[in-house]
Amino acid sequence: MHSSSKPLGEFDLIERFFKTPSLAQSPNPAINLGIGDDCALINPPSGEEITITSDMLVEGRHFLRGANAEQLGRKALAVNLSDLAAMGAKPLGFTLSIALPNMDEQWLETFSEGLFSIANRFGCPLIGGDTTAGPLTISITAFGSVPHGKAIRRSGSKVDDEVWVSGTVGDARLTLAALRHEISLSKDELKVIEHRMHQPTPRIELGLRLRDIANAALDLSDGLLGDLKHILRQSQVDAEIFIDRLPKSDTLKKQSIQIQNQFAACGGDDYELCFTAPKNQHQAVSEISKTLNLSLTCIGRITQKKNHSSQVHILNADGKILSDTEAAQLLKSFDHFAA
Repeated sequence: MHSSSKPLGEFDLIERFFKTPSLAQSPNPAINLGIGDDCALINPPSGEEITITSDMLVEGRHFLRGANAEQLGRKALAVNLSDLAAMGAKPLGFTLSIALPNMDEQWLETFSEGLFSIANRFGCPLIGGDTTAGPLTISITAFGSVPHGKAIRRSGSKVDDEVWVSGTVGDARLTLAALRHEISLSKDELKVIEHRMHQPTPRIELGLRLRDIANAALDLSDGLLGDLKHILRQSQVDAEIFIDRLPKSDTLKKQSIQIQNQFAACGGDDYELCFTAPKNQHQAVSEISKTLNLSLTCIGRITQKKNHSSQVHILNADGKILSDTEAAQLLKSFDHFAA
């Protein structure tokens, strides 16, 4: 770790690492005022409403100590943009608050490169924030916009909707298991999947195209089946999910069927979109998949709620519902506050 012999002040730090010419040359037209004043000014497009999301990443809890700074910069913003994607929102800008254990200029330069690579890719400029000393903690608030009445909410799922998921699930959890030496992967196998944990891709374009198709959606941060329950609870419905339909990478498929199902069903940090859509939109979803060159897999259906609490019912390949004992382990989601 390299530290400068002349410590940077807060405003010098912002000017050097976070006020970039590249974004200043092509600002988002919705941002009337960005970095440099007490507040930013956002002017949403006519007929649209603002979407706001915040995520905090803490070293040792959400990312490994000594994590690659560029990858961390990418992920810090990507996970927020993933939330915008889930609601069908277009990014407008973001704020960054960061606590630093020391003023490491090399680390800051690398982190900001990763951060702005994602910001520039999705036209989402940095418009404010704060810095302080403390344990490494990164907090981002992202702003987006969506036409009035077009936001895809968790509460809109309907009985007989199909349940879909983008991409594949479970590789981030498999990467973590390999890094923790819980599972042995070759260097080549790890190289193929590790970006899923370190550099997730926010599905912004998918979210925009789902505005008039999906009834409900969310992004997957804490595990597919656990996150799906948020949709079910807010929509007051149940779901039937075919465990063998969960989309898995070739690398994950090399593991035991128990590991495959556990990681695909409950592994965290996938940042894919899970959404429900009417059956008559099946072909439209398939066309989106082709257009975006992104796999979209139908994994089940929404059903009438049977009991007081909304439930995910796990089905095997024959359509038989698994027992509570068999399903319990699959339904265990990642908990940020677990020991």
